[in-house]
Amino acid sequence: MSVRHVEISGAGFAGLTAAAAFAQRGWTVRVHERAPNLRTAGAGIFIFENGLKVLQAIGAYDDAVRGAHLTPARETRNAEGKLLARHPSRPNQRVYTIVRQQLLEAVADAARRAGAQILMGSEVVGATPAGVVSLSSGEMAKADLVIAADGVHSRIRDSQGLVRSRVKLGDGAIRILLPRNNDATDSIEEIVEHWSGKHRLLYVPCSKDWLYLALTTLNSDVEGKSLPLNTKAWGASFPHLRQLIDRIGNEGRWDEFEMIHLHRWSSGRVAVVGDAAHAQAPNLGQGGGCAMMNALGLAVAVEKEQDIQIALQQWEARERPLIEHTQRVSRLYSTVGRLPDSLRSVVFSFAGRSRWMVQQRMRTANHCPTGAL
Repeated sequence: MSVRHVEISGAGFAGLTAAAAFAQRGWTVRVHERAPNLRTAGAGIFIFENGLKVLQAIGAYDDAVRGAHLTPARETRNAEGKLLARHPSRPNQRVYTIVRQQLLEAVADAARRAGAQILMGSEVVGATPAGVVSLSSGEMAKADLVIAADGVHSRIRDSQGLVRSRVKLGDGAIRILLPRNNDATDSIEEIVEHWSGKHRLLYVPCSKDWLYLALTTLNSDVEGKSLPLNTKAWGASFPHLRQLIDRIGNEGRWDEFEMIHLHRWSSGRVAVVGDAAHAQAPNLGQGGGCAMMNALGLAVAVEKEQDIQIALQQWEARERPLIEHTQRVSRLYSTVGRLPDSLRSVVFSFAGRSRWMVQQRMRTANHCPTGAL
């Protein structure tokens, strides 16, 4: 049997996970990243059990979690700091919070160890259903499979006419990574989600050295989304967190949330993975986990079925229902966040006690991904 070849556009979590998984299965792999350096937007990232199982499967687990924060619990609190819900972690329901750059480099290293080639400053500008990619350098390359892992603005996906809907969700986040002082402002080890009006401040320890903050608000909130951060506006929302907010200074970036659905996840020999296929609001902390699961599942599908197009159909049929469930629940969470404070507090308190609602929210986290060990 001849060695098969895959060309991947995008060196994010989806693209690099695919690179590692395909290389481990004997494919030759080239990853194209238009940036000059391996980098990731954002600051910190949640990895639940589903994502941890993918990292184990591709050999990136140890590097990814080294020094990362294993959270004892996740809490939701109101503007006064009153506890609305608490979800303790369990040995089989772990949540690691990791600096995104560390996770990205761990997955890239696993891909390289497996034999994948990662080309920086190399941009894919087009692809055909027959599996031919065009690079900005003028080079053209033929592959048995092309993977579009080039994010929400994917040029490959759009060139195939695959988008069914792309919806701006009306809210977004300022993300910040701060050095930890381990004083009164950042000594809490739990992940805490603070709500006040339409403002949400997510407090996330990522290691003994780093603290990740995500400040979410509506896109229409000019003061709330302004940069440098309007510490007066956010301090008024969370007076008990004012010392922490004052530490932010000029750090941070604003990103608006959106959700993407495709008619199909593939076109001929082109497959679309990660945010390019199923971007979602980050309310469940599953954007990275879904991207990695989907990429590993794709490698398993084409390993078991020689006919690429049949394999892609089987892959989508198996993986898509859970991904879309995750998108729905995440969007519902955004809807709850828009409720008046008193009503939202009641909903969060009830949801934290409802076994069924917790199961729906945690279904993806507790899922054993295709190809996991």
